[in-house]
Amino acid sequence: MKIGIDKIGFYTPHLYVDMNKLAVARNVEPEKFTIGIGQEKMAVAPITQDSVTLAANAALQILDDADREAIDFVIFGTETGVDHSKSGAVYVHHLLGINPNARSVEVKHACYGTTAGIQMAKGHVALNPESKVLVLGSDIARYGLNTGGESTQGAGAVALVISANPRILTLEDKSTYLTSDVMDFWRPLYSDKAFVDGKFSNEQYISFFQTVWDKFKDDTGMELNDFEAICYHLPYTKMGLKALRTVLDEATEEVQERLKENYKVSTQYNRNVGNIYTGSLYLSLLSLLELQEGLEAGSRIGLFSYGSGAVGEFFTGILESDFREHLAADQHASLFESRKEVSVPEYEEIFDQTLPTDGSDVELDINEDPANICISGITDNMRQYVNKLR
Repeated sequence: MKIGIDKIGFYTPHLYVDMNKLAVARNVEPEKFTIGIGQEKMAVAPITQDSVTLAANAALQILDDADREAIDFVIFGTETGVDHSKSGAVYVHHLLGINPNARSVEVKHACYGTTAGIQMAKGHVALNPESKVLVLGSDIARYGLNTGGESTQGAGAVALVISANPRILTLEDKSTYLTSDVMDFWRPLYSDKAFVDGKFSNEQYISFFQTVWDKFKDDTGMELNDFEAICYHLPYTKMGLKALRTVLDEATEEVQERLKENYKVSTQYNRNVGNIYTGSLYLSLLSLLELQEGLEAGSRIGLFSYGSGAVGEFFTGILESDFREHLAADQHASLFESRKEVSVPEYEEIFDQTLPTDGSDVELDINEDPANICISGITDNMRQYVNKLR
């Protein structure tokens, strides 16, 4: 039985800051951001958006009534959850009106959470072939103003429907994975900003990729020439290229050029959004599928997932016939085109706007936020969510 991605949607906030202008404001050469790390724009989340609303907005565009009835499992991958106890999946389940006879859970392991959710979803569908699983990857990356990690911030969410007989990508059975206890990136419970050892994290990312790739080759007998493209988790778009370059000499020059070209296409959405942690790999996949016109059905796509701390996994998928007909490329193009640029001072002001942590109530103005689903405030320590379409 084929199991894989039947639908995929994406959402990012309507605001962004230009990385060239941020570089100038930080007394940094713009090329350090646009070329050195490979970022053009950085999504900025207003106070009316959090990881729940981003995820719900991403899923809203792809789900129809049949999906809402068939989905019996909602898996929310995030490292910027809104509650230590209550799952963000429950909020999304309610906001979207999904079948009440469903499981809803939140999964956490840094940027690996969505991949863990997809593997859980595959097992569930294998046992329940008529079921569909909604897997969400949603995050707001925050390192702080004027910090080393500021240029790798971002916000957004990817939503995937996993089912039998998928119409976009069949996920193959074999994958290889690795776990090691390393402190390359973490965010203690008391902090709303992440801590990162950037150089060490880059080294671990590449090391994990090389390890799981070598094991994958040993286990399957596959080589680089078996792949049309390889998509990577992208904390910034130059990161995956660093990993890819370490194995390119295993392939012919023709294969190298193909992989490098498809890698470039796969980074376009990420270049204009920034780091969305758990959703970054799947935003890269979406960019490839929607922007690379030369992709053909039957092509094999490699996927490298990395979550600091650390877990890595390499797995693969095969493109289905007519996969393009089931993408939402026009919607995503409109989403990018409708965004509004904010100045660096405006971005800084938005960044400093945070919800109260002292138990006080707050009411937010959601009229300036064009998203269909927003957070409208906090009452009695409970976040208040609004679906404007209801």
